[in-house]
Amino acid sequence: MNQELNALRDQIDTVDRQLVGLLAQRLALVANVGEVKSRFGLPIYAPDREAAMLAKRRQEAEACGVPGDLIEDVLRRVMRESYSSENDSGFKCVNPQLRPIVIVGGAGQLGRLFSHMFRLSGYRVEIIERDDWYRAPELLSQAGMVVVAVPIDVTCEVIDRLTMLPDDCVLVDLTSIKSKPLAHMMAVHRGPVLGLHPMFGPDVSSLAKQVVVCCAGRDESAWQWLLDQMRIWGVRLHRVTAEEHDESMSLIQALRHFSSYVYGWHLEEEAADLQRLLALSSPIYRLELAMVGRLFAQDPALYADIILSAPRNLEMIRRYHHRMGEAIRLLEAGDREAFIQQFHKVADFFGDYAGQFLRESKMLLAQAHDSRHHESL
Repeated sequence: MNQELNALRDQIDTVDRQLVGLLAQRLALVANVGEVKSRFGLPIYAPDREAAMLAKRRQEAEACGVPGDLIEDVLRRVMRESYSSENDSGFKCVNPQLRPIVIVGGAGQLGRLFSHMFRLSGYRVEIIERDDWYRAPELLSQAGMVVVAVPIDVTCEVIDRLTMLPDDCVLVDLTSIKSKPLAHMMAVHRGPVLGLHPMFGPDVSSLAKQVVVCCAGRDESAWQWLLDQMRIWGVRLHRVTAEEHDESMSLIQALRHFSSYVYGWHLEEEAADLQRLLALSSPIYRLELAMVGRLFAQDPALYADIILSAPRNLEMIRRYHHRMGEAIRLLEAGDREAFIQQFHKVADFFGDYAGQFLRESKMLLAQAHDSRHHESL
C-alpha cells in the first residue's frame, strides 16, 4: 500500500512542480501586461475581460471533468496576486502638468498609501505633518492638490487652517465621514473641492476592485482627472451625496463596529476560552469571531472616532438596542411563532439578496475551511 501511495504522490508532486512553473510564467506575462497598461494608461482592473475569461475557463474546465468552481477559485487567487504585481510597473500620469500634491498627514498609514500611489503615477508628492507645519505656507501656496489624511477628530480643525491655497488648487479629504469635512472645505477654500472615503484599510496590496466613495463639492471639471487616475489604479468609484454617505456609514461602520466592540467586551467579561471556541467553531463562526478579534488588533482611537463622529450614530445604536430588547422579550415569552414570523418578515426584506449572500458566504467559508489546520486527537 505504501509503495503504491508513494508512487502516486510522486506523480502529484511532479504535477505540482509543473503548476508552480506555469504560475511563475503567468506572473511574468502579467508583468509585461502591466508595463503595456502603464504606457497606455489602461486600468489594471478590466471587469468585462475578467468576467469573460473566467466564464471561458469554467467552460473549458468542466469539459475536462474539472469543477468550474475549482478553476474559478484558483484563477481569482492568481489574479489577486497579478494585480499586486502590476503595481510594480507604475501607472500612467493623467495630469502631468499638475503642480506638487501635498498630503497633510502623509506619514500616516492611509497617507503613505496614497503618497505611494501618486508617486508610482509620476506625481511629485510633498508631506506635511504636525511637527513640520512651519513648511505649510510655502508648500500649500504652490500646491496643485492638497489631500487631508489626518485622524477624524482633527480633520475639520486641520481643514480650517488651509487658508493659503491657490484658487485652482484641488482640496480633497480622505475621512470616513463626509458632511462636516466637506462643509469645512467649501468654507475655507473657494476653489475645487472633493470628498473621498476609501472603503479599505491601508494594508491592501493593490487598489484593484477597492471601493472609493466620492462626494462632489465644487468644480468637478477640475478634479475629474483624479477620478480617472484612480480608475487606472483599478479603483471602483461610487458617487453619492455627503448626506447619503454618512447615513449609510451609520449602518456600515458605526453600528457594526459598535456591535463587534460589545461582543468582544462580553467575551472578555465572560472569561471565554478563545482557544476552545476556535476549536469548536465551524468556519462561519470562526470567521465571525475573527472579524470581532480583528477589531481589537487595531487602533482603538480610530473606532472611537468613527462611532462618535455623528449624533446619528448614537441614535442608530439606540434603535438597535431597542430592537434587541424586543427580540429578548420574544424569547422571554417563549413565543416561537412570533420569532418565526419576524424571521420571515426580515427574509422578505432581504429578498433575492439573501440567496446572493448565501452563495457568496459559501465561497468564503470554503476558503476559511481550506486554510484551517486541524490537529489530530
